[in-house]
Amino acid sequence: MSPTPGARGSVDRRLRRGARATTGNPRSRDDPGHPLRAAIIGGGPGGLYTAALLKRLAPGREVTVWERNAPDDTFGFGVVLSDETLGGIEHADPVVYEALKQDFVRWDDIHIVHRGIRHTSTGHRFAALGRRRLLEILHERCRALGVELRPRTEAPDPARLAEAYDLVVAADGVHSATRETYRDVFRPRVTGHRCRYIWLAADFAFDAFRFEIAETGHGVMQLHGYPYAADASTVIVEMREEVWRAAGFDASDERESLERCAEIFADALGGRPLKSNRSEWTTFRTVVNERWSHGNLVLLGDAAHTAHFSIGSGTKLAVEDALALAACLEEQPSLPQALTAYEEERRPVVASTQRAARASLEWFEDLPRYLGQPPRQFAFNLLTRSRRVTHDNLRLRDARFTESVEREFGCPPGTPPMFTPFRLRGLTLRNRVVVSPMDVYSATDGLPGDFHLVHLGARALGGAGLVMTEMVCVSEEGRITPGCTGLYTGRQAGAWKRVTDFVHAQAPGTAIGVQLGHSGRKGSTRLMWEGIDEPLPDGNWPLVAASALPYTPRSQTPRELSRAQLTDVREQFTSAAARAARAGFDLLELHCAHGYLLSGFLSPLTNHRTDAYGGTLEKRLRFPLEVFDAVRGVWPAERPMTVRISATDWAEGGTSAQEAVEIARAFAAHGADAIDVSTGQVVAGERPEYGRSYQTPFADRVRHEAGVPVIAVGAISSWDDVNSLILAGRTDLCALARPHLYDPHWTLHAAAEQGYDGPGAVWPAPYRAGSRRPVTGRTDAPRPRLTLHTPRQDG
Repeated sequence: MSPTPGARGSVDRRLRRGARATTGNPRSRDDPGHPLRAAIIGGGPGGLYTAALLKRLAPGREVTVWERNAPDDTFGFGVVLSDETLGGIEHADPVVYEALKQDFVRWDDIHIVHRGIRHTSTGHRFAALGRRRLLEILHERCRALGVELRPRTEAPDPARLAEAYDLVVAADGVHSATRETYRDVFRPRVTGHRCRYIWLAADFAFDAFRFEIAETGHGVMQLHGYPYAADASTVIVEMREEVWRAAGFDASDERESLERCAEIFADALGGRPLKSNRSEWTTFRTVVNERWSHGNLVLLGDAAHTAHFSIGSGTKLAVEDALALAACLEEQPSLPQALTAYEEERRPVVASTQRAARASLEWFEDLPRYLGQPPRQFAFNLLTRSRRVTHDNLRLRDARFTESVEREFGCPPGTPPMFTPFRLRGLTLRNRVVVSPMDVYSATDGLPGDFHLVHLGARALGGAGLVMTEMVCVSEEGRITPGCTGLYTGRQAGAWKRVTDFVHAQAPGTAIGVQLGHSGRKGSTRLMWEGIDEPLPDGNWPLVAASALPYTPRSQTPRELSRAQLTDVREQFTSAAARAARAGFDLLELHCAHGYLLSGFLSPLTNHRTDAYGGTLEKRLRFPLEVFDAVRGVWPAERPMTVRISATDWAEGGTSAQEAVEIARAFAAHGADAIDVSTGQVVAGERPEYGRSYQTPFADRVRHEAGVPVIAVGAISSWDDVNSLILAGRTDLCALARPHLYDPHWTLHAAAEQGYDGPGAVWPAPYRAGSRRPVTGRTDAPRPRLTLHTPRQDG
């Protein structure tokens, strides 16, 4: 929930240097990089701390803060700050840090209470204090430094301030009037969410950060509580909008809400009452701005960005903004450069925090999905919901708790979750790692050659439970590029058998699967490294698709498949599947994702048919299900079949997350053993929300709502991610692509790095000597025994 240690440390050092350089030495009014007159709009923690830093760094600077409320007015109760943020405060202004330290309440534990069972995880290191006390400390520091504070005063129009001052900092909160004044410049996006919450307090101190789940007759409600003083705690009550209305909170006044929340969570509160501070039920709004500055005006804190309270406070982000802004103003030669540097430094940190906050927010929105999990797994899932806390991180904090979750999950002693077996029909995978299908575009006339043998063979030797081929095309015209492999001839089947024989003989225990597909409207293109999705300069073949829609304006327009052609394509799939069975593949995956032919039927953006194969989701599913049934009919009954889908098109009007669940249910009802949940690549104008493990929430939803095993994909890059996802119950298998390109032995190395040596990761006998990391430096040097000091030279 905070920036990288290196980034924060850099800010600390820069501010220390700046303070030494400017103390008692005010900048010249003509120095454009170091504004002498600064106006701050908003007297919350972010605005006040910015004012204090600017004044401390240049005592001759004129700094004025406008705040519409009184100095002792505040909303909410407690503020949580991380050790990292506190480190920044300590180094930038020890006076503020020492004052904060006197009032901090610190604790390590998190209590999770669900269905009457309390689970405790420790080692989390929290620090909190009252928001009112925080404001008092910052007011005192600003007054001591000579900042002009103007409480109970509306700030002048920002345009007037921008003319009168060298720098204007808009720290006027989530409802920022400054941002709205210049919305055409900042281009804000404000997203509302599905839960209502209210910020309350109790006159006693919780002994931990407490999450409590209440399953009421109206629906699920949750409490977030933490201490902020020796005799006070913040209490946030949250629930879905429809639960809030069903419970009658929409018609309750402040007193009624207090009494009802205290009654619902009486156990957590020990029967004590709750209190409010002009508390109102509200919905959280995520604020994102395309720009953070305009001329000499800059946004800070909630005016620029918000992150859900379940992973930390907006105060934390605002304080970190202030530290970075002050440092950039000191070190850059001009104000425009300083504001650019500030945004460049903070934007990636904030974006990462907002991704984690959104994952956490959505977890609580979808809380009913997880209520049936085993108790310890539920607790682990909650703790790792934002993907910031991981299995390995939690094991370092609290090994006892993590081991108890592993035991409940069924991990043998000393076995990481990723190395537990998983069964699909008649196939048992020895671990949960899948080498994801990766098109390598290295075939000639659809024939896999030596490259494919080495590529897939190396990864099979690398220890994964399942190795998947690239998309293998069911016809010549169904290829993406001239370099794609196929299974439309007997010769191709024979070449594939050479690969499967090698895997079964040389990497026993590793399964190999084939992914069958047809390019549809995305075919007849150049090799990826020659121009991805670009049409061939010559030698093109005709394309077919669900509808006559080109993929890009430069792409060839496909023909809409006729009923007779649909039958032909279905038979191409069954013929290829029969060859795959004879070639010895252990598993078959039907490719219904990424905008290829079958995916093109599923998405409303690519299927504009008016016959029985277009329109409603049921009709759009019809042809892919016909193909699945036909393939399942020729594929050996004991061998599993999976289906890859795009759970979202990342485009307006495309496949929705709920439709993805219905698609998964339909394939499962027809006999799919697992759903491989990918996203996107359906339309060229997509706007994916990239980030670490960014596609896994879709797999999580499909798994829990469709009740079918899933394979998660999408920027899963570490074995820690795999362990976390498996143990939390968000997926059954994890497919990784790029990590296996970087390291064909990724799975075996993951086992070695975790100290695991068991049946889930077996080193091939010729490679076993490499199962320990090689020593990279001398280890036999004598240890120094004495430290001799140079004698002091007198005179």
